[in-house]
Order: sequence, then structure tokens, then C-alpha cells
Amino acid sequence: MIEYIVFFSFVDSITKEKDNIDKLFQFIGEIDSAISVASLKSGKLENCEPKFTKEKHIFTREIIHPLIENCVANDINLDNKSLLLTGSNMSGKTTFIRTIAINSILAQTLYVCFAKEYSAPFLKVYSSVRITDDLLEDTSYYLKEVLTIKELIEASKDESPCLFVLDEIFKGTNTIERISGGKAVLSFLNKENHIVLVSTHDIELTELLEKENYALHHFSENIENDELYFDHKLKAGKLKTRNAIKILELYKYPAEIITDARMTEKK
Repeated sequence: MIEYIVFFSFVDSITKEKDNIDKLFQFIGEIDSAISVASLKSGKLENCEPKFTKEKHIFTREIIHPLIENCVANDINLDNKSLLLTGSNMSGKTTFIRTIAINSILAQTLYVCFAKEYSAPFLKVYSSVRITDDLLEDTSYYLKEVLTIKELIEASKDESPCLFVLDEIFKGTNTIERISGGKAVLSFLNKENHIVLVSTHDIELTELLEKENYALHHFSENIENDELYFDHKLKAGKLKTRNAIKILELYKYPAEIITDARMTEKK
């Protein structure tokens, strides 16, 4: 029975040292985390220590997304405003609002930001970015959007500042109701010390929300040698160009389709 006696003696000794073992694990975990953060800060990507404020204000200088190779740096200064971001397809709208969100989380957890300067309040981050339908739960794309955004609406009742990040709000429904519903929701979320970052293709929202304390910015493109070129630089104001039909043309859609689309666009 020697093996059983040794085994239970071993279990008993571990049980007696349970608190010390737990402290050891905590200590090793803290050291491991500190090494990881130090490695991150000493890496090739430029980073800074964040500054925290109590005002409704986000300021960044040359902020980047840490997971995108050769990411184009951008600046943003939202003083008591939220952000309505328009832009061409593939220009970088979603990437930019994700960049702000991920740096906000890193600032509040690891005390590091991938930028030359970063200043913002402590923010609870909520997002509606990647929505999918769910056949197993019998939930359509639009209903999934409704349920996700309802969570943001409930969160906006919190007295603590929140950062709401939304990509193409209500794109699962028709244009008229998407714009009217989207405007109402975005106006509702942009209250107290909450900050909203929303990207959209709906230019109509720019006119409706500029009066609702939203700063307008956009990304745009150039066409060079029949190819789309994106500089991925954030610009002030609303988008004044479109490229969806041009992309169809560049990818050799039949001329009949392109002509029909452009004639319809002008109506």
C-alpha cells in the first residue's frame, strides 16, 4: 500500500500549502504579464503612455492599429463631440474606429497606446461591428442588429462614460428606415459623457447628425491608371465622392450594366 500512502500524503501536503501555492501562481502570473507588456513596449511599433481626462474629449496623434502591418497613422481630436465617419468602400472606415477602440482598451488595461499621443477618459467600450445572422437561433441579420444595438442603448443609461463603436448601423434594412432609425439611435447614444464612433455609407446622416454634436470626417480614394488608390488618411468634412459603380467598371462588368447604373444614379 506504499504507493497509496505516498499519494495521499502528497495530496495532504499540497492541501496544507494551498494558500501559498495560490500566491505563487499569482506572483508568477504578474511577472509573466509584466514581461509581456515590457516586450510589447520595447517592440518596433511606436507607443506612448496614455493620459486620462474627465472631459468628453478624445485626442490622438499618429494613432495606428497594432495588428496591421505598415498601418497608416492618423490624428483625431473630438472635443465634446462624437464622430460620424463616411468614406468609400475599402478606404479604412471600419479599421479606424476599431483602432480607436482597441487603443482605448489597451490604455485602460496595459497603460500603453500605439500612438505618439493619446488622451481620453476612462471608457466602457461597447461595439456593433461584426454582425451575423444565426440560423440555429432563428435570428435574421436585422434582428441581430436590433438586439446588439439594444444592449448599447441599455448601457447608455450608465453614468460612467461609454465608448460606442458602430459600423454601418441598420444596414440590414431598407434605406429610408435605416437612415431615420440610425439617426434616432445615434442621437440617443450621444448624450452625457458618452462618445460614439460610427462609420456609414449613408451621406444623408451627415446632414442630420452634424446638428446633433457629431464631428464629420471621411476617407477617400484616387483613381490612377484605372486603379483605385487609397491613402487611408483621415480628412475633415463629409465624403464628396463615390466609387461603388467605378469599382464595377474596373472589374470589367458589362458596359450595359455600368451605363444603366450611372443613368439611374443621376435620377
